[in-house]
Amino acid sequence: MRVYLLGYMYSGKSTLGRLLASRLGYTFMDTDQAIEEKYRLTIPLFFSRYGEAAFRIVERQMLQSTAALDDTVIALGGGTPCNDDNIAFIKDHGVAIYMEMSVEEIMVRAMRSRKQRPLLTHLSTEERHRIVESQLREREAYYRQAHHTVHAALPQEQLLEKLVQLATS
Repeated sequence: MRVYLLGYMYSGKSTLGRLLASRLGYTFMDTDQAIEEKYRLTIPLFFSRYGEAAFRIVERQMLQSTAALDDTVIALGGGTPCNDDNIAFIKDHGVAIYMEMSVEEIMVRAMRSRKQRPLLTHLSTEERHRIVESQLREREAYYRQAHHTVHAALPQEQLLEKLVQLATS
């Protein structure tokens, strides 16, 4: 069994994914982290050196490699479900759960985060808000195809319980 967590950046896919995997006795995989380890480059550096198109190819290959995994919770990069036929692959190979958040909730988390995100680097607050709103609007059509949706701004323990229910139902 594979559980795919999808959603926009800052939605808690990695944090809750680790907790969910632990609770279920599964392995945890973060596809962005796996890419960074494989290529020995951070995602922002990969973007700046090779561009988004090259990253999406590598990201798809990493996604496809998850088909060989069993009992794993997989945190996907925010754009992963939105390219090629990735959302169909995700749904065909496991339980897909959309970690939904509003633009405002994402912005609050983005402001608190120390982690650089390549699509939001070197932008003003207004520009970030505009980009997040635009990308979320574009990506939601893919995210909403997941088997389940949870509001990711719930208190952590409540969210974890909901994820356990959805992953095992």
